[in-house]
This record gives sequence, C-alpha cells and structure tokens, in this order.
Amino acid sequence: MTTHAFAKVGGFRLRPTMPEIGPIYPTVVTTGCEKFDRFAKTVNLSGDGKDVWIFDVDDTLLSFLPYCKIHGFGIQVLKSKGFRNWGMQGKVPALQASLSLYNQLRQLGFTIILLTGRPEYLRNMTNTNLHYAGYTNWERLILREPFDEGISALEYKSGRRKQLEDEGYRIHGCSGDQWSDLLGYPMARRTFKLPNPMYYAP
Repeated sequence: MTTHAFAKVGGFRLRPTMPEIGPIYPTVVTTGCEKFDRFAKTVNLSGDGKDVWIFDVDDTLLSFLPYCKIHGFGIQVLKSKGFRNWGMQGKVPALQASLSLYNQLRQLGFTIILLTGRPEYLRNMTNTNLHYAGYTNWERLILREPFDEGISALEYKSGRRKQLEDEGYRIHGCSGDQWSDLLGYPMARRTFKLPNPMYYAP
C-alpha cells in the first residue's frame, strides 16, 4: 500500500496498462503549465517572501514517464516493485514543462514550497534527485513524518497547507498530479491538476 512510488502510506494504485494519453502526455502537461504561468503573472506579490506556490514532487516536478516508456506505455504490464525500484535510483528526470514553470515562478518572486508524500527517511535521496533534475532554491521540502502514518494523502497535504497558512504564508498556487494534492481545507487560491495516466493516490 503506497501513495505513490515510495511512501508506504495511503492507497496508491498503479495502473497496469497505460491509457491512450501516454504518448501525448508531455504535450498535455506543457499546455497546462503554460496556463499556470499566465495566472502567476497576474498575481501581485508583496515582496515579503510569504507569497507561495506549492508543488508536489512525483509526476509533478519529477517524471516517471521514462519508466513507462521503457515498458511500451502498457504493452508490458507495469509492476509497482519495478516502478519503485527505478525511482529509488535517484535519477528520475524533470518534467520539463514543470521545470520551466518552476524557474519562471522563482523569477517572478514566488516562494517555492515542495510538499510530497514521500517519507522523511528519503529526504537526502529526494534532495539529490531534485538537484540532479535541475531544481534549486526552494524554501522548504515537506515530507511525511512517522506520525503521519495511516492518514490519507488528502488529509496529510491539506493539514500541511493549514500549517503554512498559520505561519503567515499566502498560498496562491498549488500544482499536483493527484486530486489529493489539491483538495481539502485550506486550498490554494488557484489549483492546477496535471494529468497522470500511471497511478492514482486518493
């Protein structure tokens, strides 16, 4: 039972075969990120470092699509163990449209916070992989703590957003590939759902 490739929490469901969106997935993501960028340029930032954009990590910033490509987008049956082991190498590439958006948001002056369902013990590997993929200078990387065991992805992520708001952060945008990255109270001013034809985490 995993929320995605790594965390042993929640209800990760890897689709054994890829739907038709697989081969056109990068184009769909690029179109979405361009819309996110247009919204970001309309935000009046205060300059106090409290204007935040939150990103999920797996299949939002980093892409497991190459693993699925190796397996023919479902011509071969996808197995969660192989999916997880491929990710544990620490060389998952950037989702290029998200990397471009990430850099644009930093240039605009947004504070970037990464909120992932990966467990805390994978912090060093996650940091290394993010830098390998080209991501730098985020404000905070939030991972699941042991006391988060057993709660849903939606409850975990909305709870962390509440903590950020309590610290005075203003969450303008939130990008994720799962609805559980985005829903729950509080929500960002605008939420941005990226497609994920590979797995579902409630």
